[in-house]
Parts: sequence; C-alpha cells; structure tokens
Amino acid sequence: MKFPQLLEIVGEEPVFETGLLLAGDVDPADVRRQLSRWTRAGHLYQLRRGLYALAPPFQKSRPHPFLVANRLVSGSYVSCQAALTHHHLIPEFSPVITSVCNGRPNRWDTPLGRCEFRHIGPALLYGYRAVDAGDGQRVFVASPEKALLDLVHLQPGGDGLPYLHGLRLRNLDLLDAAELKRLAGRSGRPKLMRAARNVVSLIEAEAREYETL
Repeated sequence: MKFPQLLEIVGEEPVFETGLLLAGDVDPADVRRQLSRWTRAGHLYQLRRGLYALAPPFQKSRPHPFLVANRLVSGSYVSCQAALTHHHLIPEFSPVITSVCNGRPNRWDTPLGRCEFRHIGPALLYGYRAVDAGDGQRVFVASPEKALLDLVHLQPGGDGLPYLHGLRLRNLDLLDAAELKRLAGRSGRPKLMRAARNVVSLIEAEAREYETL
C-alpha cells in the first residue's frame, strides 16, 4: 500500500483503525509495516495499538479530544471534570480528558492529548448522549447532571458540601434539579442521592441570591 492509497481510504476519517485497511486482497503484515513507517515519518499519529490519526498537513479535520477518548476505549463516555468544563459548570480548564467505562482504569498519553479512564459499574453507565463536536464528529459526553454524579461517585467524600463548594460550580441554572434527582435515584446509591440533595440546595441558594439583586 502506498500513502496516496491510504489517504483515499481514510482521508475523511478523523481517527481510523487498522482493520479499515485490511479488507480485500492485502497483506496484513505489509500494512502494519507501512503504518509503522508512516508513523515514524510523522505522517500519522499512533494513538494506541491499531488506532491512528492522520497528522498535518494530511488531516482534513483535527480529531476532537473527546472523539479520541471515545475511540481509545469502546463503550466509554467523557465525564467528570472534562464534561463539567464542556458544559460551563466549572471554571478550570481540564488538561486531562476523563472518561468512565466498565473496563479497567487506564491512562493514555497520545499526540492528541492525555486521556484517563475511570471504572464505574455497568449499572451506572447511563446519562450520556452523542453531541456534535464540529466537523461532523459525534462524541459521547455525560449530561451535566450525570457528569457531576460520576465525579461524586468516584471521589471520596464527594457528596459533601465542602467538596461541592470546592468545585466552584457556576451557572447552576444550567443544571436540571429534577433530572439530577432522577439520575441519582436511578443509581440506588445513597451517596449520589445525598449529593443530589446538596446540589439542589446550592441551586436554590443561588436562585434566592439572584432574586435579591
């Protein structure tokens, strides 16, 4: 396989897997050797074994960091601080894209960003949706309410007001109190239900503060 052939096959794909190149009458060993050469030459980024992205100037669109995270671990979705920043609920920029999944915790340092994966049980894998990340890229991201609950679940003491105050939550009007309580109740976890009640108290306090201005 020549590089122009590769561009014809994957040119529209922000991220692609080796399997995409193995259809038809090709030598898998030769394809893998070529991928290694093109990676060393700087034409490709290797994100993990079997997962690649075109490097500039060959890429037609830069892969969104959330898309990279989704593709690194199948069945994962972006959550916690990364999703809260995306939803404008915390002020900090999140240099690590944190996702949750049912697999083992892991961390990947890729040429397109650092991605961390936290384990949660399969019963908690809900409350996320596909959103448009630009350039036709669809990514799985937790809703604002579920991102907060995932963070609480993974953080010791995360349901307490001291921790919640420490997050410096803002734009609390973007949170749906009823949805937050519904998602917490669905989990059946007392910790998440306590957290939901505490967050609702913060939402109500902020609303009263605005009323007095």
